[in-house]
Amino acid sequence: MHEIPATWMRGGTSKCWVFRRDDLRVGDLSVDEVLLRVYGSPDHRQVDGVGGGTSTTSKAVILAPSADAGVDVEYTFAQVGIEEAKVDWGSNCGNCSAVVASFAIREGWVPAGEDETAVRVLNTNTGQLIVQRVPTPGGVLSEAATDSIPGVPFPGSPVRMGFVDPAGRSTGRLFPTGDVRDHLPGAGVTVTLVDAGAPVVAVDAADFGVRGDEGTDVLDAVPGLLARLDVVRREAGVLMGLAPEPAAVARAVPKLAMVSAAGDESEDLTVRMLSMGRFHPAVPVTGSVALTLAAATPGTVVQRVVTGDASAGLRIGTPAGPVTTFVEDHDGAPVVGVVRTYRRLAHGTVLLPDPPLLPSASA
Repeated sequence: MHEIPATWMRGGTSKCWVFRRDDLRVGDLSVDEVLLRVYGSPDHRQVDGVGGGTSTTSKAVILAPSADAGVDVEYTFAQVGIEEAKVDWGSNCGNCSAVVASFAIREGWVPAGEDETAVRVLNTNTGQLIVQRVPTPGGVLSEAATDSIPGVPFPGSPVRMGFVDPAGRSTGRLFPTGDVRDHLPGAGVTVTLVDAGAPVVAVDAADFGVRGDEGTDVLDAVPGLLARLDVVRREAGVLMGLAPEPAAVARAVPKLAMVSAAGDESEDLTVRMLSMGRFHPAVPVTGSVALTLAAATPGTVVQRVVTGDASAGLRIGTPAGPVTTFVEDHDGAPVVGVVRTYRRLAHGTVLLPDPPLLPSASA
């Protein structure tokens, strides 16, 4: 039995276990094997592990201080499979990113400033630099619950996150094919493929016979909708160069966003996003970054349904409420970001039992 130090945290609308990188090096086991057994996968309940049985609660954040100039913390994100014995390392989770700055300051990796502390975080999954700012009045990290965000019933501690020059981190270009719209012959729809924050496939809700503002439970129950959207997502993943064939496209990337016109004047557009095969209760932060840049580009599927000018940011209507992004500058580079909240939930150790690492035959 191995005891692994860990902190359980909420970041944005997700929950994740946070580990120091060196603590996950256990004997001759791979990190994948360690995480799967600790989380209790594969099992749809994850009943014998610390996973929550949903895509937003089966996540891991792995951190280490960085020796590179211009970077304070190296951050690797893992989406731990639930019913599959697989860990997906193909993308970042913007919501879970929200926990990094405070963890680094508490660990002593980054000294706290007098009023506010900026932490430069490198996401190793995508090569994305994220500048995070958290309040540190009097040189002390403040975890006061002062801010609220859609999708979280209680207030939390704020963190302002800016994705620095986010275009093309996974594929090399903002629009991987070079076009702002692409037709997928297999799926029979026109989409926008955009890579910023994470690779995203944007589709028009009208092409799928829905309004686009329905609740997630309603959309999940529409006969054939999830299956058809996954066909679109997989065909798009191949076109983006993320996999050689549809069957090889990862479960977590590319993400898929179904867009439609805004329901009221407080929003610029309405979005319903998929996460691990189901509709997301809000919107992934990385997805909001991609949608912001797509909305500001003429001719995209997103821009065609947007109300107003999105060049300075975007007001995204989600099932949980509006999410607002911002666009600014960092040392001459474009930054797209959003304010999230976080909270520490627990701290201690998680227990890794001795082998076997896979479920018994009776399971």
